Amino acid sequence: MSAVVLAGQRTTHNRAQRRLSRVALYIFLTALAIIFAWPLLYTVYTALRPFGEIVNNPNGAFSTPATLNLNNFITFWNSADYPHFFWNTMVITLPAIVLTLWVSSMLAFAISRFSWRFNLLVLMIFTAGNLLPPQVIIVPLYRLYNLLPVPAPFSDNGIMYDQVLGLILIHATFQTGFCTFVLSNYMKTLSKELVEAAMIDGAGIFTIYSRVVMPLVRPALAALGTLLFVWIYNDFFWSVMLFKSGDKRPITAALNNLSGTFFTDPTLVAAGSLMAAIPTIVIYLLLQRYFISGLTLGSAKG
Repeated sequence: MSAVVLAGQRTTHNRAQRRLSRVALYIFLTALAIIFAWPLLYTVYTALRPFGEIVNNPNGAFSTPATLNLNNFITFWNSADYPHFFWNTMVITLPAIVLTLWVSSMLAFAISRFSWRFNLLVLMIFTAGNLLPPQVIIVPLYRLYNLLPVPAPFSDNGIMYDQVLGLILIHATFQTGFCTFVLSNYMKTLSKELVEAAMIDGAGIFTIYSRVVMPLVRPALAALGTLLFVWIYNDFFWSVMLFKSGDKRPITAALNNLSGTFFTDPTLVAAGSLMAAIPTIVIYLLLQRYFISGLTLGSAKG
């Protein structure tokens, strides 16, 4: 009888410990969520306030607001020419994503579906390219872009520098290695019998690639497309270094124009930052499942 009582007490104690651990975990996660959400909430709070309240109030940005409105968003839309720079960003981002996925999928198909002498070496070279900081190659790349001739339809100055095509190509170049690595690992998990059956039926290499393999890797392409959109859309370094014309730059570089040498309106910068972040937030919410899966995509096979 005593053994049954002790067992019951032990079970009750274990349940209490699990309940306490769960409560502690919820408290920790709630605190962590507040910490991560605080910058965004504070940015929204700043964007809704007039600049005069922050300047004239002794407590500055931490004072109680007397007015909350959308004037800063309207001012940014009109004065910063948001539609124009957003269009510039889309002209750069979308072709770069398509080009990156197209090239990397063909490379991954060749590496994963065929056994040849240098397939592992090629994969290592493309993967190693992701370890190279962009700042290392900016000087030779700048000189190369000023020497490369580009025909008139793709360039208004005859060279690659200060052209949308140049920025698209550099994004595709830097992202192809990662996408090739992920897609090759994903393609290795596909059944080899499908490819063999297609070859027996007389399908060519391009037919196997386009009609057999590519439909099966759509989840991987969707995850990579989501990640690429966020990375390329938020790029600032290349858009500043490879463009000298301000009207060609994407939205991230245009936001830098809001910060002057002697004066910066924090409320306008906050409103502009929020408006610039809306597309990435929308893409993340719509493709959240693919985005999260993309964080571990290709980490295991078989």
